[in-house]
Amino acid sequence: MITIEEIKSNEKLMQFKKMVLDENKKMNLTSIVDDEEFIEKHLFDSLAILDYFDYTNKKIMDLGTGGGFPGIPLAIMLPNTSFVLIDSTRKKCDFVESVAKTLGLINVKVICSRAEELGGLYRDFFDFTVSRAVSFLPALLELSIPFLRINGKMISYKSIKYKEEIKASESAFKTLNASLLEVKEFTLPLSKEKRFNIIVNKDKGTCGKFPRSFALIKKRPL
Repeated sequence: MITIEEIKSNEKLMQFKKMVLDENKKMNLTSIVDDEEFIEKHLFDSLAILDYFDYTNKKIMDLGTGGGFPGIPLAIMLPNTSFVLIDSTRKKCDFVESVAKTLGLINVKVICSRAEELGGLYRDFFDFTVSRAVSFLPALLELSIPFLRINGKMISYKSIKYKEEIKASESAFKTLNASLLEVKEFTLPLSKEKRFNIIVNKDKGTCGKFPRSFALIKKRPL
């Protein structure tokens, strides 16, 4: 696993941190403004998945990227991997686009849209989807799985309550033709807080009616 020291020695990661904290004075991107806490809880946390798979020449969607997490740190560390960062807030998308341009991240594309409004543009397209602090797991599954190719993987960054979310997702797994592979647990090195990455496999094709509108997803979750 990457270390705090490796993160601190990476010029682009440190430049990204500065850009986020500077922009945060104008737009709410994060409640974490202490440098050490930012490095641990945003950068280290985002990069914890680096050892899980070989991402070389793969396509990754970051769903609900917000201020660029985890997509931008991952794109910095994985220059041979293609990233599409999705968010529905124009100001955040503009900021993330400026970050990608400033840092020379030619492997990053930013799209300002809700996932369910993408239509068939990226359906069955990605090798991985990642999401951090986005939606309760049943909704997140519906918003992610249709965009994965068969045997593609969804990686969801979750906290200690992940078991409740998995239990609530039993119907969604079945309906979307997906299955839980494993849950990776790790400990943040400074605060010693526990973190969990839920890894889901897309087993077969997903019905074309998914994802539904977000209003319907909220009203009638799978």
